[in-house]
Parts: sequence; C-alpha cells; structure tokens
Amino acid sequence: MPEFIACIDGSPATAAVCDAAAWAVASQPEPAVTLLHVLDHTHYPVVSDFSGSIGLGSREHLLVALAELDEQRSKLALEQGEALLADAKTRLQARGINATARQRHGDLLECILELSETMSLLIMGRHGDLSAHQHRHIGSHVENVIRALHRPILIAPDDFAPPKTGVLLAYDGSASSRQAVQFLMHNPLFAGLPVHLLMIGADTLDAQAQLQWAQTQLLKAGIDTSVAIRPGDVSRGILAYQADHGLDAVVMGAYGHSRLRQFFVGSTTTALLRHCQSPLLLLR
Repeated sequence: MPEFIACIDGSPATAAVCDAAAWAVASQPEPAVTLLHVLDHTHYPVVSDFSGSIGLGSREHLLVALAELDEQRSKLALEQGEALLADAKTRLQARGINATARQRHGDLLECILELSETMSLLIMGRHGDLSAHQHRHIGSHVENVIRALHRPILIAPDDFAPPKTGVLLAYDGSASSRQAVQFLMHNPLFAGLPVHLLMIGADTLDAQAQLQWAQTQLLKAGIDTSVAIRPGDVSRGILAYQADHGLDAVVMGAYGHSRLRQFFVGSTTTALLRHCQSPLLLLR
C-alpha cells in the first residue's frame, strides 16, 4: 500500500508538517500517515569507543566519563524522539488519521530512500531542526532529499493552511512539469481547485503550444484551467503571479539542471524553497 510519509524533527515546522500530512491524506479511502523521525548520527551519535584516542590511554576515568556522557546523550535523544513521535501521532489521531511512528538512527536521506519504494508522497518542513532559527535558511537535508528522491514531495510552510483559492503550476515543457500535469489529473490532492498554468519566458509559438497541450490535458480531466506567459526572472515571476492572483499552492518540477549550471545561474527550486510562503509540491 502506498505510504504518505511525514518527516518530523522537533523543529517549529513539526506541527505544520503534521497538519499538511493530515490534509494530504484526507481524500484517501483509508487516511494513514507514517511519521518518520531520524536520529542523525552527526548530531546524536551512538556510544563511541574512545580507547584509541591520543593522550587518553593513561586516563581511564576520562574514558569512562566520555563513554557515559555519550551513552546518556544517545538515551536522551531516543527518549526525546519517542516523545516527539507520540505527540505527533496524537495530533493526527485527533483528526481521525491512522498514524504509525518510525524512529531510525542514521542518515535522513538514506532512511528516506530505503522507504521510497512504497512511498506515495513525502511531507517535509522547509526548515530542518538546525536551521529553523535562521530566517529563510533552507535545511541542507531538505535540499539533499529533493535532489535524490524521485517521488512527489510536499514542502509545508511553517504556518501551513489547506489550499482553498487555487494552484499555480509553473510549467516549462520539461519532463518533470509534464509529470506535474499528470499528477494534477490523477491525484485528488488539489481536487476542486482551479489551476493556473504559468510559463516564464518569451511569448513564442512554441511556448503557446506547450501551454496549450498542458491546458488541454487538464481540461479533459475536468479541471478549471487558465494559462499565462510572463517575461523576466523565473522565481520572481512565479512569486509575483502567485501574489497577484491570490493562489495558495505552487506545483513545479524540481532541480531540472545540473549542479554546475545551478552554480552559475541559480536554482528556481532553491529560490522558491526560500521564499514561497505556501505549500509547495515538487516533482522529479
């Protein structure tokens, strides 16, 4: 059975991730969410062996103290994670959502990829635990997951609210943007909401033809669809159009270019992760 997996880490985004997950599964026949909390080994290490450390060989009491401290940290991290999962599970169950808790020790990306085979949608917060205090800073884990995972990812803003006015689909004719069209056609996540197809760039015959194809597909699926072409910077254009039309969700393909190209021209995905204040659905 396809899984809706919500990643939580105790950051201020945790409540928003739970609420976004509850909204995402509400249209499913049997609403269920898997809550995933990963104890990252770089921040919550397992008990270490200090016996080979230089300069400590003759100071056994220091070795014992360090080992006990490490063990205590790991134990507290496990207990904190269990409490976090229990609170999140209660929040979802209060909304009639069947929630399953999973706590793992290791690397977040590796854990997510291990679960990706049965994954239908991944829900994450925009900020990770270590970056939540930094204004508009994106957790490195979030970017790494988006680059590696070939599953739909819903990024929840810190003040998540269910979309009600409409969806902006940033369309460029790429394979990932065509996949986004297919997602909207066949997935009930945004059911009943109008879709605005937006292409940023020159208003050419080719651009019009690509938009026409996407609009035709969505109209066949019974989705109220409008199209627009706007010149200028892609990320600024998307955010400006969203604000002008009062749309409260954005859908787009993620990281369509190589890292080298992104180094020189920047990434639309990264810019929207940083500045978009509404739910953001990314597809690879």
